[in-house]
Amino acid sequence: MTTIKGPGIFLAQFLGDKAPFNSLASICKWAASLGFTGVQLPTWDSRCIDLQKAAESKTYCDELNGIVQSAGMEITELSTHLQGQLVAVNPAYDLLFDGFAPENVRGNAKARTEWAVQQLKYAARASQNLGLNAHATFSGALLWHTVYPWPQRPAGLVETGFTELGKRWLPILNAFDESGIDLCYEIHPGEDLHDGVTYERFLEKVNNHARACLLYDPSHFVLQCLDYLGYIDHYHERIKMFHVKDAEFNPTGKQGVYGGYQNWIDRAGRFRSLGDGQVDFSSIFSKLAAYDYKGWAVMEWECAIKHPETGAAEGAPFIKQHIIKVTDKAFDDFAGTGSDENFNRRILGID
Repeated sequence: MTTIKGPGIFLAQFLGDKAPFNSLASICKWAASLGFTGVQLPTWDSRCIDLQKAAESKTYCDELNGIVQSAGMEITELSTHLQGQLVAVNPAYDLLFDGFAPENVRGNAKARTEWAVQQLKYAARASQNLGLNAHATFSGALLWHTVYPWPQRPAGLVETGFTELGKRWLPILNAFDESGIDLCYEIHPGEDLHDGVTYERFLEKVNNHARACLLYDPSHFVLQCLDYLGYIDHYHERIKMFHVKDAEFNPTGKQGVYGGYQNWIDRAGRFRSLGDGQVDFSSIFSKLAAYDYKGWAVMEWECAIKHPETGAAEGAPFIKQHIIKVTDKAFDDFAGTGSDENFNRRILGID
């Protein structure tokens, strides 16, 4: 067993235009002051990284590591959630997702996809240059608009959708393999990979690619009423990243999973700061430790109620409290009587 690393913090929701959130150096010092020891970097935010430069320059990556380490921190992983989303976009979402891409490819779905694919390939090399071993992303979605089908899905539609999704991601997965990096899909509503069944459909289409791994975030399973502890039992060998994020689901006589098009604060299912929701983190940390999870525990803040700085200040000690320092000996070692093959055979009466 391995003691989980952490606490880490995903910077995406905290970066801003005012100090200390407007530069990598200052935000790392802020995070370290709260007790975090690692930072996960969003690669679309130039305030903390130039992704193409990181892919092409080991010297630049050494400088990034130096900035983070000077604050007593480590880079845990990089994230391409926004770029990964653009690898596969159904035309129904073109206008909404165009904002994730640079202006020169907006309104051109083919060019936007090519840009996103290149971004992922940059991320593979950047992760290697930074000395990392895992990377976070989204799968994108061609089929999401049919998730609750009416009219019914035409025969073969799902098969065609996952075949195309696999075709788009396989070259990217190969690039990550060449760089020695696990590509971890965050299983998330809105993505074609949103539960175990869809993940397995995808795995089939990418030939069970060894780098097609998972970012585990229980909050998305609470909102789907999915067994997030059983999920670890099924997929622990593929779980290489962990977002520590809380959530709650409180259905009423008026709303359930779909939330009635309401804002997050009014929905039956909503994200909460750590400790304010319904996720059983003690059991999660126990399972991950028992299954020898070797990665980081990284806080992602997306609370509908609490201020982000308060959530961050509470998050570091919350994670630290839940990380289990694993034992290096059995509790009953004191009662051991020694053993060898002859002794064991005598106990069994087969001498």
